Parts: sequence; C-alpha cells; structure tokens
Amino acid sequence: MRIGFIRVICYSVTFPPEADPPSADAILTITFMIFDILTIFPNAFDSYLNESLVKRALKNKIISVRAHNLRDFLRGKKERVDDRPFGGGPGMALKIEPIFRAVQLLNSKFEIRNSKLKQRIILFSTRGKKLDAKVAKRLSKYDRLILICGRYEGVDERVAQHVADEEISIGDYVLSGGELPALVLMETVSRFLPGFLGKYESLEEVKGSYPVYTRPEVFQANGKWQMANGNKRKTRWAVPKVLLSGNHKDISEWRRRI
Repeated sequence: MRIGFIRVICYSVTFPPEADPPSADAILTITFMIFDILTIFPNAFDSYLNESLVKRALKNKIISVRAHNLRDFLRGKKERVDDRPFGGGPGMALKIEPIFRAVQLLNSKFEIRNSKLKQRIILFSTRGKKLDAKVAKRLSKYDRLILICGRYEGVDERVAQHVADEEISIGDYVLSGGELPALVLMETVSRFLPGFLGKYESLEEVKGSYPVYTRPEVFQANGKWQMANGNKRKTRWAVPKVLLSGNHKDISEWRRRI
C-alpha cells in the first residue's frame, strides 16, 4: 500500500499544434494515480468529474484525470479519426494513427523523479476481460492508466494487438463507446487508493455487502402501495429489530447471514 509519501511526476511533452497548451497539472502533478483518457468526446467526462468523491479526489491530488481529444492528434484537416473497415460491413472504425500518436506522445519525454512510472494501456472492448474487484485492485497498483475509448463499430484491431496491454469489458452488453466504461473503471480502481473513500473499511470488498436501513424506524405512507403486478397493499415497512438492539455481535451475525 502506497502510504506515507508523495510522488512527484514532471511532464515535458510536446502537444500537436491543434491541441490546447498543457495545463498546470500537466507540468507538475502530485498524485497517486493518473488517468489519461483517449476519446473523441472529451467533454463527456466534465459533469461526472465535478461531483462527489471523484471531485474531492481530484482536489486532494489522489487522482489526476485528463481527457485527450483524438482529433488533436490528426495531421492536417483532411485526416479523419475513423474510416470504413476493410472487408465491408456497416459503420466506421476508429483508425490506428491518431491513437498510436496519442499514446506515443504520452509515453515520450517524461522525467520521472523518485520512482519508476508503472503504467498500463487499456482498450475497452466487448471481447475484453471482465472488470471486477480483483481486476480493479490489480490496476490500482499502477501509477498511470491510459484508457482508449472506442466508438462506432470499434477500433482498428492493430490497436488491441500492438498498442494496448489488455482489453477490458464492463459487461455482456454493447455501448456506443468506451467513455462510460472509462468512468466505471476509473472509479472502481480509485476506490482502492488510500484516501479516496475516507475510510478503507468503506470498501464493500472489506466490510461485505448487506442491506442497510436508516431513519425512520417505521415507514408508513397514506393509502396503499401499488405493486408492479397491480396488487395493492398497505405500507408499514419496519427496520429489522436486530439493527435497533445495539448488540453488535448479533448485528454482525445478521449481516453475515444475509
């Protein structure tokens, strides 16, 4: 566990002429974990990053998140981020060139002080390894994760074969792009970083998962509750008595049984 020190990472990178100049965070970052996200919709992350635990983690330098627009890595106005797939088929696929350039740029000209940067390049794919707590905990040991977000009909397979270290899926379903999986992975991994939750015991992987109740002790509404099947019943829903007993041994046993 990386507690008791801070890591200073200095960036010295050259951005394409079309890209915005690097922010202060790009020059000097004091953080436990860096997330660099490659996407064609960088603004899709703004709202989520400005709320709740993630916002606090960014403020406290527990994590650093930067969304890079793949269009900034095109050469000339005629170059595109996508093209028709060879062999035919519907839709478009993201091209390898802007992704390769972005990763190459992020990997270049780093000055790492006091520690050697450990990073992992991840491509989101329906064919990837399922994201679970074990995978998230493994990824939390890295210093930086580069997250490649696909779009349209996917990403040129050469990205998976030669650029990415691994492919990850967040479930057996299809989304329009990798932006939501990137947010899911980012928070899942961040929960294992010291200070993100406030208390390590807050992790469900540590305390377990069980039903929780809060006040009032008895909830009773006017009228009857109509259930999904159309039936109606009275509403008088009470908290289990064991949770009101004050007996922590009995409460712990109840939570283990549930």
